[in-house]
Amino acid sequence: MTALLVFATAILVASIVPGPDFVMVTRNTMLSGRVSGMWTALGVALGVSVWVVLTAAGLAALLAASAAAFTAVKLAGAAYLVYLGVRSIVAALKDRSKPVVEVELERQMSRWAAFRSGLLCNLLNPKAAVFFTALMPQFIGGGAHWTYVGELAAVAMAANGLWFLVLANLVGLMRRFLTRPKVRAWINGVTGGIMVALGLRVAAN
Repeated sequence: MTALLVFATAILVASIVPGPDFVMVTRNTMLSGRVSGMWTALGVALGVSVWVVLTAAGLAALLAASAAAFTAVKLAGAAYLVYLGVRSIVAALKDRSKPVVEVELERQMSRWAAFRSGLLCNLLNPKAAVFFTALMPQFIGGGAHWTYVGELAAVAMAANGLWFLVLANLVGLMRRFLTRPKVRAWINGVTGGIMVALGLRVAAN
């Protein structure tokens, strides 16, 4: 139980540090509402649990050790972030002149789209492979039972999901003040620029 609590704390602290997942949850919540943000958070949390299982299976360590594989995942993640950022910037330019109702209808995301964006954002982040490769050996030792690995995955999902669900709800409370098209365009433009910058930084590092 102590090990699980320490593991949960480590996951929670790592989740709070702003990064691509933080930007994705914030963006989807501001533009499409609290529900979209919460589904994005669930996608991110599932991605974290997948990394736990992959690391336990040795795949994440292999990815971190293989320069070619790491580069491939890094470039795929960078391309995904840049793609989303460019889409946001284009949407910002279009939203400035549209009525509030029209913008509101166009910016709605399906639950699956929100969930998928969170999941892909997390799984295509190569730094997650490095993080879990460094963290997991401290908790699984020389060969943990898969039941214990499942517990670690569940704890990671809960800790990460809790933080991002709270974030989605906090941002959702602010969203009612952000209904004007110019404000939405500003949000789209800023988050889009951040995503492009994150993508370029991932590709360069």
